[in-house]
Amino acid sequence: MVNGSATPSIEFRSMSRLFGETRAVDQLSFKVYPGEVFGFIGPNGAGKTTSMRILATLDQPSRGDAFVDGLSVVDDPDRVRRRLGFMPDQFGSYSNVTCEEYLDFFARSYGIKGADRRKCLREVMAFTQLDRIAQKPMKGLSKGMKQRLCLSRTLIHNPSVMILDEPAAGLDPRARIELRDMIVALAEMGKTLLISSHILSELAEVCHRVGIIEHGQLLAVGTVEEILQGQTDSSGQSEVARRSTVKISVVQDVQQCVDFLATSHNIEPIKVTDRSVTIPISDDVAEQADLLAELVHAGIRVSSFQTKQRSLEEAFLHVTQGRVQ
Repeated sequence: MVNGSATPSIEFRSMSRLFGETRAVDQLSFKVYPGEVFGFIGPNGAGKTTSMRILATLDQPSRGDAFVDGLSVVDDPDRVRRRLGFMPDQFGSYSNVTCEEYLDFFARSYGIKGADRRKCLREVMAFTQLDRIAQKPMKGLSKGMKQRLCLSRTLIHNPSVMILDEPAAGLDPRARIELRDMIVALAEMGKTLLISSHILSELAEVCHRVGIIEHGQLLAVGTVEEILQGQTDSSGQSEVARRSTVKISVVQDVQQCVDFLATSHNIEPIKVTDRSVTIPISDDVAEQADLLAELVHAGIRVSSFQTKQRSLEEAFLHVTQGRVQ
């Protein structure tokens, strides 16, 4: 948890959503704490958007419940909406409406009045750097500026909890970096963020924890480091230590190295070339150093010993099975 808080800002409790015979979300349960950025990873059709829409009170669960700051989305949706900002993956744009007019409309919708509303607009547009194009029609905005405008609308009532559905989709590298920096700044303000994305490398850089969902079920949840090092189940308990890999390049014929690894360590190579062998290996640097020393002691002339930790994309492929609904 972040900030030492024991009370979750977001909680799903055995939540399911059925569409006829299709179980879009199946017994989803996890918690997100104040100031935490939680990455929600899954293929298309996994149940991410359905879960987010329910949390945003735009849909209702078939079973179970979800909570924002302890308030039920089923029993107390009006109070939930005051605490929550939802940034969808797509939103409409309007002809002859400027950025400031668009945000002013939503500020009024939340009952923000007079000087407070003007101050709110200034602060939000300054944070998202829209102040310099406040009078520009939203219809002509680039994808990156439209995402900034949608984020501004999500922030307009100063919510404590924010849901961002694929916020980086379609953005160029600079826009993604700038969005990432804003997400980090929001978390530092104490806001709780639930973010879905297919750009897994972006989530690895900004998220405190990550959840992997497929076919409506949460398969793994944990810190990015835990996800990278081993398969972690939905209760947060580590199940299987997942190894990194090491590419061992040698001066002489590689078969001597392959035979040594098979005989002394019972290691099956992942890939063998004329001058190198790639094998799975523990993340423990001491064990890696011991293996290198043993290879040299056995008379194997090692020219390079390159370890590689698996990426979040590789962890995602390891945990999921490619099922679709």
